Amino acid sequence: MLSDIDIAQAAKLQRIIPLARERLGLADEHLSPYGHHKAKLSLDHIASLQGRPDGKLILVTAISPTPAGEGKTTTTVGLGDALNHIGKKAVICLREPSLGPVFGMKGGAAGGGHAQVVPMEDINLHFTGDFAAIALANNLLAALIDNHIHHGNALGFDVRRITWKRVMDMNDRALRDINVGLGGPANGYPRQDSFDIVVASEVMAILCLATSLADLKARLGRIVVGRTADLKPICAADLQAHGAMTALLKDALAPNLVQTLEHNLAFIHGGPFANIAHGCNSVLATSTALKLADYVVTEAGFGADLGAEKFIDIKCRESGLRPSAVVIVATVRALKYHGGVEVKDASIENLDALQRGLVNLERHVDNVQQRYGMPCVVALNHRTHDTAAEVDLLTSRTQAQGAKVVVARHWAEGGKGAADLAREVVALCDRPNSFRFVYETDDSLWDKVTHIATRVYGAAGVEADAKVRAQIDALQAQGYGRLPVCIAKTQYSFSTDPKLRGAPSGHVLDVREVRLAAGAGFVVMVCGDVMTMPGLPKVPSANAIDVDDAGRIKGLF
Repeated sequence: MLSDIDIAQAAKLQRIIPLARERLGLADEHLSPYGHHKAKLSLDHIASLQGRPDGKLILVTAISPTPAGEGKTTTTVGLGDALNHIGKKAVICLREPSLGPVFGMKGGAAGGGHAQVVPMEDINLHFTGDFAAIALANNLLAALIDNHIHHGNALGFDVRRITWKRVMDMNDRALRDINVGLGGPANGYPRQDSFDIVVASEVMAILCLATSLADLKARLGRIVVGRTADLKPICAADLQAHGAMTALLKDALAPNLVQTLEHNLAFIHGGPFANIAHGCNSVLATSTALKLADYVVTEAGFGADLGAEKFIDIKCRESGLRPSAVVIVATVRALKYHGGVEVKDASIENLDALQRGLVNLERHVDNVQQRYGMPCVVALNHRTHDTAAEVDLLTSRTQAQGAKVVVARHWAEGGKGAADLAREVVALCDRPNSFRFVYETDDSLWDKVTHIATRVYGAAGVEADAKVRAQIDALQAQGYGRLPVCIAKTQYSFSTDPKLRGAPSGHVLDVREVRLAAGAGFVVMVCGDVMTMPGLPKVPSANAIDVDDAGRIKGLF
């Protein structure tokens, strides 16, 4: 059987400029090519599209992720290809992969099988340099903070209250807690510091929520980087840092355009994780695609409790975007894992385990329908080991909730294998929906977290120690209470314990840290043991990645 990278490398790609001209009517002068198969769409042309009507937005989400695999990105690509296959004009919007997971646990993240975006190697590695620009802008601000303190500290930074962290796009647990400024007066003022991964940076969130270059610059200026001894906030604009940061990010703000294996167009832009950030591709890419196509398929990270909730409560609230339909991706293998079966046994028919594991899917369906007010379809990402009895059980249980199950074979067959799914999605888009947020803007920060925990996670409540609760109360008093909240927690469970599979209830959400992201426009609540700088596993994916003598990359999924 061919691997994902074998399939991608065997594909005959079309040049992106003539393809974009043919499929989307984009003139050559509006695109900046990065080689033959990647391009950025100019911000000026994006601004000129604002008078056009919007197409229909389709959100792809999933059950809680498992080691058995679900295939959310693969389904997003397959659905986009399928919509074009049945004669609809559709564009796909995805996030850019982070090098941390690519070299860590996940490997490549550009789809799989015959439902991929290409050039796969470029997308998974350096792509167009957006992540490098984000890291540079972030770390420029960090350097300017320490430089300001070294040269007299005119703004009065309390070095104990500097909140801005350096970042790098790699998993490196050794950088979670470090000391900087050692070696004497010439090297700055010693203080405790730490690194985050790039996708957790507020700069990443800002890039993905900004609607223009001016909005980007204004948001960067509002970043709160630290406080004075009397707790007055100090912003990036106070350091006169936001102009230079914008200069570094100017090209990165323009969305990236690539193609699928079936030569349909896809925007891949931005990459915040859903377990530690808001988990969606850029507003600019999504809103632009809606002006260029009748249907736009986008994904939100991980399960519908994380990515989809943040897509709705942060991205949609900020941008005014409204999805018309939701696709929840599941596999029989993953549901059996949620029912207690280990991965090595997940391909064996086990109706009892599937029966137990279906509670995970059912809660996600309930959240989408009842909490978010959206119509949904369950895309059963077909595997060869799925049995008829298992598919029948899944279908009957899910349809009792009013959600149709459609078996999709896009991994093996490309767009034509998801044609039935595409037709169901088109039908859902034509139905009225009752789109709603999980909480109201005027709710307090504490109430917002409580609503997410109890309404979406099935928790009994929320707890935080006195110090964290005081920080939340202080942010509320300082006028930040109207901001959305972004919960950072494990993606593997509705709870904060990654080992609790299925649909646990009655647990307590423990908020152990709070971070203000004033530029992005939300407050991050770090819960449980989730890390904003992940570590590599015992056997990282990097061990399998190589380049042969002909220069072909191997082992990248």
